[in-house]
Amino acid sequence: QVQLVESGGGLVQPGGSLRISCAASGLSFSRYTMRWYRQAPGKERELVASIPSDGGATNYADSVKGRFTISRDDAKNTVYLQMNDLKLEDTAVYYCYALRAWLEYWGQGTQVTVSA
Repeated sequence: QVQLVESGGGLVQPGGSLRISCAASGLSFSRYTMRWYRQAPGKERELVASIPSDGGATNYADSVKGRFTISRDDAKNTVYLQMNDLKLEDTAVYYCYALRAWLEYWGQGTQVTVSA
């Protein structure tokens, strides 16, 4: 059974930093493209960052470029999202997503709240 378990969310002040993690099990993690999505209240889910299976070129939403960094540790079956200079508009539930061909899996999400 495939599981993606996010952790590390919480409350942070504007300008602060947070690192969220997604631990995967039940799949050949190194063969999957990994992504982070987020969904704010009343808004559609949006792609935040993506990293391919070979750990190569990463991609980011324009709104987070230069502030967020996605990385992966295949030995730990874990993908990370380092978030710096957080803004109020980064408040959302952040979801981990794994993709390989037609196979796709979602985590349950972790809440990130940016508030003064």
